[in-house]
Amino acid sequence: MSKDFQEAIKNRRTYYNIGDKSKVSNERIREVVEEAVMQAPTAFNSQSARVMVLLGEHHKTLWNIVMEALRKVVPAAQFQSTEDKINSFANGYGTVLFFEDAKVVKGLQEKFALYKDNFPIWSQQSSGMLQYMIWTALELEGFGVSLQHYNQLIEDAVKKQWHIAEEWNMIGQMPFGLPTADPDAKTYEPIGDRLIVLE
Repeated sequence: MSKDFQEAIKNRRTYYNIGDKSKVSNERIREVVEEAVMQAPTAFNSQSARVMVLLGEHHKTLWNIVMEALRKVVPAAQFQSTEDKINSFANGYGTVLFFEDAKVVKGLQEKFALYKDNFPIWSQQSSGMLQYMIWTALELEGFGVSLQHYNQLIEDAVKKQWHIAEEWNMIGQMPFGLPTADPDAKTYEPIGDRLIVLE
């Protein structure tokens, strides 16, 4: 099991070239995401993560929202590369949307005032762990995955489109689909600059 876990970590990559096919059922995708949401660690067992999986036309609608939001802020002369990038995500099979429930975080701040400044930080940390879990799990199912952050540009439109609670703060968007090209090679900073082990 340890070796399998290490292999999954090593093989997780960022894929920008994905297609709209899947080797597994939509029910299997739901199971994978559901298990990660259930098992992801959270400070004070807050379970503040909220996740939405968009498939089919819902997935395409999301990236149309992103495209139109960017069209308003990116100069027309420079828009082609932006359009190509967004289309690469839209070409995928689905997208996982990540949110954190501000109502839960606020409730913990009020209940445990001594730690109130830490709860927003811990919320982000637990969201990061959940994102990593889902990312790696989807890759184990054969998908290519990446993580995007168009939050400020699209949050209001996304909440309106899918009737999402105002208290849910958008954290990121994770498009996925079968890889259509190899990812870029990984590069590493010297591990000696990044790790200290004291014995």
